[in-house]
Amino acid sequence: MNSSDKLFNIVIAEDDEDDYTLISDALKLTQNKCQIDWVKDGEELMDFLNSTIEPGNINKEKPDIIFLDLNMPKKDGREVLQEIKSHPKLKYIPVIILTTSQAKVDIQMTYNLGANSFIQKPFKYADFHTMMENCFNYWIHTVKLP
Repeated sequence: MNSSDKLFNIVIAEDDEDDYTLISDALKLTQNKCQIDWVKDGEELMDFLNSTIEPGNINKEKPDIIFLDLNMPKKDGREVLQEIKSHPKLKYIPVIILTTSQAKVDIQMTYNLGANSFIQKPFKYADFHTMMENCFNYWIHTVKLP
């Protein structure tokens, strides 16, 4: 099966519905086959991920990619990233930080915790769409995912 035939499982961890809509719409416009799941906070993301690795689970697959906002309620993206990258069955999932933060401390911290990319959310819709298309093409069509 080549990459254009595969259904890619993507989780978007984003508490802002408008940002979620921008991300998911941009992904849908890439003309690639995606199963998109949306979680609104870090606890919901960890519950989702843990459900994908439960023994005998046939209803959910681990995501191919996680788009992770840093500033979420209940458990923020930094905490979740640390949990994901320290878990033996989840640490191989690429985690792309997608945030409004420009802080060097956030960039350094997330890479230290194992983030695969750090992307600042663009402010214009057209820029957002272009960025998501480039990101998707890179992560789905260029790199080999585990």
